[in-house]
Amino acid sequence: MSERSIISISNVSKYFGPVRAVDGLSLEIQRGEFFSLLGPSGCGKTTLLRMLAGFEWPTKGEIFIDGQPMAAVPPHQRPVNMVFQNYAIFPHLNVRQNIAYGLRKAKLTQAETARKVNETLDMIKLSGYGLRAADELSGGERQRVALARALIKQPKVLLLDEPLGALDKKLREEMQLELRALQKTVGITFVFVTHDQEEALTMSDRVAVMSAGKVLQIDSPTQLYEAPVNQEVAGFIGNMNFFDGLVRAIKDGRATVDVGPLGEIHALVNGPHVSVGAAVTVAVRPEKITSFSAPPNTEANVVQGVLDKTAYFGDRSHLYIRIEGLEKPIAVVAHNVARELEGSGDLNRPVWLSWPAEAVVLLPSE
Repeated sequence: MSERSIISISNVSKYFGPVRAVDGLSLEIQRGEFFSLLGPSGCGKTTLLRMLAGFEWPTKGEIFIDGQPMAAVPPHQRPVNMVFQNYAIFPHLNVRQNIAYGLRKAKLTQAETARKVNETLDMIKLSGYGLRAADELSGGERQRVALARALIKQPKVLLLDEPLGALDKKLREEMQLELRALQKTVGITFVFVTHDQEEALTMSDRVAVMSAGKVLQIDSPTQLYEAPVNQEVAGFIGNMNFFDGLVRAIKDGRATVDVGPLGEIHALVNGPHVSVGAAVTVAVRPEKITSFSAPPNTEANVVQGVLDKTAYFGDRSHLYIRIEGLEKPIAVVAHNVARELEGSGDLNRPVWLSWPAEAVVLLPSE
């Protein structure tokens, strides 16, 4: 465990009968970072969070928090606090009483408790809300109260189990920014569980992508999105077009890949798995592809197809281009920077697609 780490998880497994919810997982979380556990339902992320909190015990392996082994430490003695998806606000207590509840065993004077509650109300931007009842709060306000109650005890680590899941889309996006700003202000390590890729990318310093109880990749949001290590990570983080290819040549750090119906595609060599004769998966993000109504004058990768279907989202349109010989259409995201002309979405019209070699990620073939 390095000096910078606040949490060290060493070869931890958790079995529920024959089910391996967490399977030989190891990772370290740094002091003061916003760290997210991201993955689909059933991948083990919430089980791992509950083991950090002490609500579940590892079948094998060790967990250290701030250098101390947690094997025999009950939840109430761990230097962590937890915020749940349903917030667990006490309905019979007002806002001040809910926030002060965590201090009930701290043996503070009434004046000291009031000062801490006032400071926390200011921090969560709910000054003046202290006497409101729980049922008088909006979803976002209830979430803030739950955060305040967890933070008032100044834990070394705050554990958050999908705390934004019950909010509507607009409020959820607002709270993402507020939660990130709050973490920067208090400087406490946040460990955040989510299945929402955009949420993890927006808020995190680093993200661990999980599947079937294992960690597939731990990286910054930018690295996860731009340089996924395999097809599962690439497909889970955002949208991606995948094509089967065979490396025909490599020169000056660039690979020429035969992609069958698309012809030869040029890409940067991005790992030892890219060698002449190797089977690879060619991956290209939809927003990195440009569409044209006539053949473009470019040296980048160019393919021709037919507009199969479209979806209009206001700020952008999703285009699906059918290529003869390809099983699935190629997805393209076109930002609507100008007012779209009537008829520009006519189906079955010819479309040319182009993307630079730098936009291609070559992944190990699966």
